Amino acid sequence: MKTQALRAVYLTAEDLRVTASLLFNAYHDDPFFIHSFGHQDLATYEQKLRAVIREELNELWQQEQPIIGVYDKDRLVGVTCMLTHQFSIGESRFWHWRFKMVLGTDWRTTQALIQKESSIYELLPSARFGIIQFIAVAPKVQNQGVGKFLVEAVKSWLDEQQAIDGVGVFVSNKAHESLFTQCGFEISEAMRIADLSGNLVLYRKPTTAHHSIE
Repeated sequence: MKTQALRAVYLTAEDLRVTASLLFNAYHDDPFFIHSFGHQDLATYEQKLRAVIREELNELWQQEQPIIGVYDKDRLVGVTCMLTHQFSIGESRFWHWRFKMVLGTDWRTTQALIQKESSIYELLPSARFGIIQFIAVAPKVQNQGVGKFLVEAVKSWLDEQQAIDGVGVFVSNKAHESLFTQCGFEISEAMRIADLSGNLVLYRKPTTAHHSIE
């Protein structure tokens, strides 16, 4: 794939359905969700994963949180969703989100998501840092430069935000960690979430900004 043909854009409500599909495929075998959902049959597991992604995307959209997509011509090939400090994170999550999430999954899953956010938020350098909630590349175009392009788009978005100093993300996969560090993120400290060992990886916004997201 020629990365010159890629473009990063802010996604709209019309993009949420295909965004949900991309995230479902990317996170289907994610260790955090496998652990959080417990021992389920495949159909139940997939039902819960779809519910989590659906409710998270709806809440992010309603709260005007950034959802950035990468397009190759007219095909969405990458997406990232972020939580800024203006968003209710962890235990302060909105009650209606909790209610819908419990109905779509269960109390255990809802609490696991809340605990994950709280654990990351507590280790951020300041309240002016955000969190990468989801980041995914379509399986068919992985290892073709889309991931790096997407991470650079996140950095470009951060450069435009006067009220945000940086962003953090929990990474338990070494290949993903390498991608972030190659793009200027730094390993902050070791973490353990839901029996998963990993690192909190941070990007601190530079003083000089540039703009590339449409």
